[in-house]
Amino acid sequence: MSHVVIRGIPFATRLRAAKGGARQLLERDRARAQKFLAGKSHHTPLGTALSASVPSSSSNTANSSIDVTDSGVTYTMQVGVGNPATQYTLLIDTGSSNTWVGADLPYKPTSSSHNTGNTINVSYGSGTMSGKEYTDTVTLGSSLVIQNQGVGVASSAQGFEGVDGILGVGPVDLTEGTVSNTTDVPTVTDNLYAQGTIPSNLLGISYEPSSNADVANGELTFGGTDNTKYTGTLNTVPLTTTSPASLYWGINQTVSYGTGQTILNTTAGIVDTGTTLLLLATEAFQAYQKATGAVEDPTTGLLTITPQQYANLQSLYFKIGNVTYDFTPNAQIWPRNLNSILGGEEGQIYLIVSDLGSSFGSGLDFINGFGWLQRFYTVFDTGNKQLSVATTTYTDADTN
Repeated sequence: MSHVVIRGIPFATRLRAAKGGARQLLERDRARAQKFLAGKSHHTPLGTALSASVPSSSSNTANSSIDVTDSGVTYTMQVGVGNPATQYTLLIDTGSSNTWVGADLPYKPTSSSHNTGNTINVSYGSGTMSGKEYTDTVTLGSSLVIQNQGVGVASSAQGFEGVDGILGVGPVDLTEGTVSNTTDVPTVTDNLYAQGTIPSNLLGISYEPSSNADVANGELTFGGTDNTKYTGTLNTVPLTTTSPASLYWGINQTVSYGTGQTILNTTAGIVDTGTTLLLLATEAFQAYQKATGAVEDPTTGLLTITPQQYANLQSLYFKIGNVTYDFTPNAQIWPRNLNSILGGEEGQIYLIVSDLGSSFGSGLDFINGFGWLQRFYTVFDTGNKQLSVATTTYTDADTN
């Protein structure tokens, strides 16, 4: 099997502060969480957070990597659809699995386009889409070409301002019931593997912490892992069997504050690119707030602490499988250079830990979102139904 390496041109997306600042981020994160909690019957996705933007440098492995651009709020990627391809700006989402276009830039059928005659309808935490289902040639980067990929074409889309749709890279089961007369729709990763383009049915994701708004600082690797992006070894755990977390990229973990204070006993939750913040079940969030002395900021809705409290802030510890990961005090705060994105004050210290909005024992008691993912390398392994985590050179960096 020949392995493909994507090489692209690095660039940065333009960051636009969301209307409502952090309050809108919180609302969208919690709306997304409620969709997750409702389970597959309501389907999932979108958040204001993941997805990043297109190709940049090459990978150092024999796998296929695509650079993504961290805007501090959303990630998007340029995806070609059709032959010749039209380039669409799509949100990359591990919490949903349908790929679709047409929210902004209209779909342009070409010689490779086929109207299946079926309809598509997907509900997201902060939006919806409906339309027709096509199959078409899809190109990721410059050389990852997928034949006969299921692609939704929106006739109606709400909640997707500034993007053309979604590139869904969650578990394929999330597509069940979204397309008429269809059992499920293989994801782009599924088809890349089935068509022999990549050696394994998995996706590696690496980020670096944001210190400014527009910077190419992430990478997606389809079909393998990039060992230049992490330190030590990969810690691999099976996906959780607890519902509804089991419907997504769900794992079991324990969360402690400092030494000896467990704020979230071993429980199920998810790792999700589409959530901006680190969300914990209400009881765990309240224990964290009490331990840190943080207060809710009336402007942003986020917890805020004083410089003295920050000096005393302890690490959060995440035990995943048999490995405990240190989420440092610096990792727990929003990048101070990006406070304007929140509608916050210059120099103020805001925490990225927030309330999931549901009590412990729901079957989905945490979401390790983008703020967490920036500090660790993660591998979403569909073929083996497992998830891997590793530290990076940025795990304990002081960047915020």
